[in-house]
Amino acid sequence: MTEIRAKAQAHLVPHFTRGDAWQRDDLLIIDRGEGCYVADTGGDEYLDGLSGLFCTNLGHGRSDLTAVAAKQMDRLAFSPNWSSAHPSSIEASALIASVAPADLNRVFFVNSGSEAVESALKFARCYHLANGAPDRQKVIARRWAYHGTTLGALAVTAIPNFRDPYEPMLGGFVRHVDNTLGCSGHSGPAAELPCVAAVEQAILAEGPETVAMVIAEPVQNGRGALVPPDGYWQELRRICDTYGVLLCADEVINSFGRLGHWFGSERFGVVPDMITFAKGVTSAYVPLGGLIVRDPLVERVWDSPASMFVHGATFGGHPVATAVAVANMTAMRDELVFDGVLANEERLIGGLRALMESHNCVSDVRGAGFFCAVELTRDRAAGVGLTDSEFAELLPGGVLERFVREARVLVRPDSRGAAMLAVAPPLVADASVIDDLLARVDQVLDRVGGWLRVST
Repeated sequence: MTEIRAKAQAHLVPHFTRGDAWQRDDLLIIDRGEGCYVADTGGDEYLDGLSGLFCTNLGHGRSDLTAVAAKQMDRLAFSPNWSSAHPSSIEASALIASVAPADLNRVFFVNSGSEAVESALKFARCYHLANGAPDRQKVIARRWAYHGTTLGALAVTAIPNFRDPYEPMLGGFVRHVDNTLGCSGHSGPAAELPCVAAVEQAILAEGPETVAMVIAEPVQNGRGALVPPDGYWQELRRICDTYGVLLCADEVINSFGRLGHWFGSERFGVVPDMITFAKGVTSAYVPLGGLIVRDPLVERVWDSPASMFVHGATFGGHPVATAVAVANMTAMRDELVFDGVLANEERLIGGLRALMESHNCVSDVRGAGFFCAVELTRDRAAGVGLTDSEFAELLPGGVLERFVREARVLVRPDSRGAAMLAVAPPLVADASVIDDLLARVDQVLDRVGGWLRVST
């Protein structure tokens, strides 16, 4: 174990990980997984309360998915989707189209969520060019939203510490507006919500003739599982239709059952023009992402002088990835996985809210389906928040990560706008797994509360 850790620290560059944390003597190295649990190279078991990164929806150790991958490799390891196609990408696109809302029937495959968002940006541009509207190039997105890390996607992302190093390279074509956090307690018609008005005001301020699309997650990850008020998405649809702007639902996390439906847009009763996806489409057994687009939009681009969507990727729609996607989606359907999510979401979210009542260091619990956030504070009863120094000590890479590690639970300490824990178990988690997860989160919160008392 010491040797493999040393190799990691000598050669492997981590993602979004502080250098001092990477060089620690107890660097965690996950070696194997089964169901909702994983184990490190020392044999210690952890409950995977984050589904990897919101993506191992069917859990770990699914030999049916690995068998499909091996069979596809033996038959056809690779063929591009450039001027030709192969059966697994065709079957995957047809299956995705069959469960997507309304006429969202055209699927463009890439390899990740960031690439999916890049594809949405490019498609919106191609569509407006096809309509003779070259000035439509601006995008409206929401504060604290995470839409990816490639430069185009990062321009849409609104998390300061991710953007700041690259700000000179981001182009300035995105306008960020308020998310739904401030609208959670608002009463009255959805059209009067401040977070709705902010979108329309931004379009008018920029000039509707310059705006290409609005992008938003049905439930926003950044700032902690923000569930929109009733009617919010219908208002986004109305605004986009009024001004000729495309509406893109970024469902890289929200789709393939995370909210108890194939797509989060279904849960909120809206038909967007485009849906981005990744993560759960293969339960992360192999990388795959993509963009789903309404029929008339694709036809308009094909009928234009360019006659194509000017975008592509070597591995987009890889035979092995798309074969696994078909097997993964088939298993989700046949095993009634989404029914389990909807049946157990109250056990998870209600259980987290019960923990809030017993832990004064929790200020809020939000979420839907198997996608939740636990927000931390110093003293909820007294209305006292964390000091800057307490926040810095908790995270990132601070004592909260240690408490999570010692509870043997993989939930995510999150510092994006507040001190939070992201909780998102695999969709196959049953009542016993959820109860185990709640017990481990309870242990983490006990440690946080005790640490705050000592730090007073």
